[in-house]
Amino acid sequence: MTEVVIKQNDAGQRADRFLSKAYPNLKAPLVCKLMRKKRIKLNGAKTEPNVILKTGDVFRFYLSEELLSKELKADKTDFREVSDDINIVYEDENILLVDKPAGLVVHEDNDNSSDTLINRILSYLYHKGEYVPAEENSFAPSLANRIDRNTSGIVIAAKNAESLRILNQKVRDREIRKLYVCAVRGIPEPRDTTLTAYLKKIPEENRVIVCDTPKAGFLTIKTKYRVLKSAGELSLVEVDLLTGRTHQIRAHFAHIGHALLGDGKYGDNSFNKKYGAKAQALCAYKILFEFSTDGGALEYLNGKEFEIADKDSLNFVRLFD
Repeated sequence: MTEVVIKQNDAGQRADRFLSKAYPNLKAPLVCKLMRKKRIKLNGAKTEPNVILKTGDVFRFYLSEELLSKELKADKTDFREVSDDINIVYEDENILLVDKPAGLVVHEDNDNSSDTLINRILSYLYHKGEYVPAEENSFAPSLANRIDRNTSGIVIAAKNAESLRILNQKVRDREIRKLYVCAVRGIPEPRDTTLTAYLKKIPEENRVIVCDTPKAGFLTIKTKYRVLKSAGELSLVEVDLLTGRTHQIRAHFAHIGHALLGDGKYGDNSFNKKYGAKAQALCAYKILFEFSTDGGALEYLNGKEFEIADKDSLNFVRLFD
């Protein structure tokens, strides 16, 4: 028999989800079966997969060492071999705001590179002594939002489970606002407005299409923008995403005839080559915490805003000096 005590970072989640994360061999269907046969007990009694765990709860396992192996989990700790070089916008005991450079993926993708933003963050926190994998059952610091590989800007990371739950809720309910700055071809008219259109993902092509009228399979998109500066055939635009769809900014501006500079998927490569632009001129430069519901342990962030220290260092912004 093996006992495991639920820690603060494990509490607040379903029992089956905790077990699947803590013990990779315990998949959800198997957990249900083992609980039914009383080979997994909680606080000395039969339990159910959907029970919400509390700090101090005790699991008792009447299982083989093989089923309780954490070997698969250990395979993911190669973050310790990754650089801990990150550009910190803001940090406290609960969260970390990081300025991701263009070209770096947030999570592992098809190329299976271990050099990802989340692995750099894990490496940074590990070397600071704030993340010790051996002391955690199921939690690892995680991202609350993501941006494309070739988009730069602020990404939010949670250092503990409670903060992650709060951030996920705030992002889902649009209580955290992200502002972007981008360079587009031409001068959008009007210079300050909200666009509405409809978008559909084409997964096999890793792209989206946009149209002006509702269609089956298309999702509504709303893109608010204002032109900050214009210089020749380019404009610097601030964007406030009122919906957050895949490639929304890039595809929506291309749809209205003002593709982002450097965007090879939705823009004009000959135009991009003229300016030597190899990645889309797009940066998530500001985060605003605008809670309309209780922020719990993160209530102190309500009303605060953070932006990258020097957005003028971005190559495309310097085109407008």
